[in-house]
Amino acid sequence: MALDSKVPQGPLKDKWTDYKNKINLVNPANKRHIDVIVVGTGLAGGSASATLAELGYNVKSFAYQDSPRRAHSIAAQGGINAAKNYQGDGDSTYRLFYDTVKGGDYRSREANVYRLAEVSANIIDQCVAQGVPFARDYGGLLDNRSFGGVLVSRTFYAKGQTGQQLLLGAYSAMNRQIARGKIEMFNRHEMLDVVIVDGKARGIIARNLVTGEIERHSAHAVVIASGGYGNVYFLSTNAMGSNVTAGWKVHKKGAYFANPCYTQIHPTCIPRSGDYQSKLTLMSESLRNDGRIWVPKNMEDVLAIREGRKKPTDLSEDERDYYLERRYPAFGNLVPRDVASRAAKERCDAGYGVNATGEAVYLDFASAITRYGKEQAKIQNINNPSDAKIYELGQKIVEAKYGNLFQMYEKIVDENPYETPMMIYPAVHYTMGGVWVDYNLMTTIPGCYAIGEANFSDHGANRLGASALMQGLADGYFVLPYTIGDYLADDIRTGKISTDTPEFEAAEKEVADRIKFFINNKGTHSVDYYHKKLGKIMWEKCGMSRNKAGLEEAIVEISELRKDFWKNVIVPGTDTEYNEQLAKAGRVADFLELGELFAKDALVREESAGGHFREEHQTEEGEAKRLKEFQFVSAWEYKGEPKDAVLHKEELVYENIEVKERSYK
Repeated sequence: MALDSKVPQGPLKDKWTDYKNKINLVNPANKRHIDVIVVGTGLAGGSASATLAELGYNVKSFAYQDSPRRAHSIAAQGGINAAKNYQGDGDSTYRLFYDTVKGGDYRSREANVYRLAEVSANIIDQCVAQGVPFARDYGGLLDNRSFGGVLVSRTFYAKGQTGQQLLLGAYSAMNRQIARGKIEMFNRHEMLDVVIVDGKARGIIARNLVTGEIERHSAHAVVIASGGYGNVYFLSTNAMGSNVTAGWKVHKKGAYFANPCYTQIHPTCIPRSGDYQSKLTLMSESLRNDGRIWVPKNMEDVLAIREGRKKPTDLSEDERDYYLERRYPAFGNLVPRDVASRAAKERCDAGYGVNATGEAVYLDFASAITRYGKEQAKIQNINNPSDAKIYELGQKIVEAKYGNLFQMYEKIVDENPYETPMMIYPAVHYTMGGVWVDYNLMTTIPGCYAIGEANFSDHGANRLGASALMQGLADGYFVLPYTIGDYLADDIRTGKISTDTPEFEAAEKEVADRIKFFINNKGTHSVDYYHKKLGKIMWEKCGMSRNKAGLEEAIVEISELRKDFWKNVIVPGTDTEYNEQLAKAGRVADFLELGELFAKDALVREESAGGHFREEHQTEEGEAKRLKEFQFVSAWEYKGEPKDAVLHKEELVYENIEVKERSYK
């Protein structure tokens, strides 16, 4: 199958405007005759459902949680990018576009990213109108902060709760449409298959997670907004229920899957404390604005700290290695996420990790507290303030910016981060890969769309900080509502899609047979037993750094693990009740298939790029060279889009587009 990305002709800055002027539209009177299914109610799915319903479409929205408010977007902390240049520091639509393409190691689709940058300013206006309480400066204007990988301040934020506040805005917009009857909400329902009729996506098979009932739902189009697949690693910053099932089911029905091995490792997470853990906790990247990352210079101090004979505050400045500031002075602690993550791993692998597991570095706010305190003392005309007064004044400023994050850290770790430096370590976070989509956000299945983290298009090999919320809301509020109309314009006379067809019957039977297998299989190992084993393979051999031998081993090991899973998994309970183990069994089965594909994708990429890094390329000199290129490289001559690596049925397929290759060896 030849891939057609359907990117419009013309200059980047004009593509989206010209395209909107020419696409087909659906008359408002005809929209009420068209049904759309949206799977997922995070920022992408919630905003899409609300907007499509506002336009007049009949929307069926599905969430496996008990409320759209519990979608994992609620966990996003640091902020959302937009090219408004409120700081007057030189930001622009082009600079946001360029930083995002550059941050993805030139492996995202430029046309999609430029459109993303173009509509970003509208997102902020939309959310302010909804009442989202963005932080404001002294004069009442919206405030901004900086994130890793950029040289301007363009990130809008609501303390450390940005995802939660944005999701509440989308949720309120959804609730309005639910009350009007334009959105039919299906909470505690999980999509388990997509139904293809005459080559088009015409519905889904869903399971009511409370009663176990299997249901057929039809529509003229299906939108997948189910998030990413970071839980293939078992331990990640994702909610424990986050999964790949919706995206994987459409892949198995013919939708191409792109760049599965591009996984972002977030540099600032609370370190793992033991094998009993079921998830990891993110600490916002915004903390790197004011926190300084370091480890002890001397191994004696490392051992003394681990054994409790010394505290980190006992070490003088000369005894600390601020390794990011030392290696990358231009960016300092705000290097891109992949660089910061690998640098932390390198220091810990060298033996300088500061916690009991040896997998932690410090994120220290003492310098920021002192700096802010001195500034506040001058503002308040306090002459010769004591060190204690300076600290008190500075702590109030840091608390205003990051207070809930510090509180969360203290509750989990039982240490006061105002007095003792935080400990952080990289963890699996966002997945840049996903279902392949064209410029319209349609997959290779006609009528099936993928938006937000579920698709692959905007982030290349490494996601720029604060761009996930931007993509989710851009797709849902401002892109999909236009592009889906171009497809649905041909369906205004189709009428209601019947669920009483052989295609729906066959899909339902396939789902039911799989569920019956899990319930009836008399195995010996729990679902979590297999998930943890898969996660260990993925982290050790497909994680932050990878090599050829390890990836070849991973492919074999995952294949064997999958075979054992289907023989020996045991699922307690029945299929006619709320049964979380049954739901988890299906998700882990999909993770096992994805994991093998993930490793195969990583193996054939003999390059280092962003979230995919081959160990044979990793040296401190190589990282320094790479970051220098990241900072100073200028846009190359465009010869079309970057090459999209796409995996379908375990075969690597490339778009036939000429492009300058980039790798860092």
